[in-house]
Amino acid sequence: MASSWTGHRVRLRAVEPEDWTAFMRFADAEARRGSRLDLPRSAEDYRAWAKQQAVAECTDDRFRLAVEATATGELVGAVGSHRTGPRSGWFECDVTIGAEHRREGYAAEAMTLLLRFMFAERRYHKCLAAIVAHNEASLALFRRLGFTEEGRLREHVFFAGRHHDLVMMGMLANELDQRNTKSQA
Repeated sequence: MASSWTGHRVRLRAVEPEDWTAFMRFADAEARRGSRLDLPRSAEDYRAWAKQQAVAECTDDRFRLAVEATATGELVGAVGSHRTGPRSGWFECDVTIGAEHRREGYAAEAMTLLLRFMFAERRYHKCLAAIVAHNEASLALFRRLGFTEEGRLREHVFFAGRHHDLVMMGMLANELDQRNTKSQA
């Protein structure tokens, strides 16, 4: 591994202004799948968002990183920490991989790089993930990573004309260490 931000399949890097087209494609694919229904956004809105992300300061360890395939250099998704409780030592994460790049191991490796950074370098104790209950692929990913289901918020989110449960999953820093120790044995 060349750096803490590079794995076998992915490299995590800052969002660059020219990434706006890929993020627009990712959002369009999600809208077509019916996963979310957001207001349409203009190309200029995506351009402005990417420019803002490219110069955004990391406050309270909240940030978004681009996920790039090491083999091709192509932007395949994003990973980030979007809520933190520094006093209690927790952060909430998310990962998004473009539809055409799913099931290739990018999300798992990007999340592992993020977890290692937040636990080892930033000294967080716990990571949380909130996943819509019908998103079986994401639930399976987080279980494979070693997350535990900690609760379910019934009918907590509303989209596509109805309410959906939200599954709360968590991982403690020592659980990542234990998982890594077992996989190296």
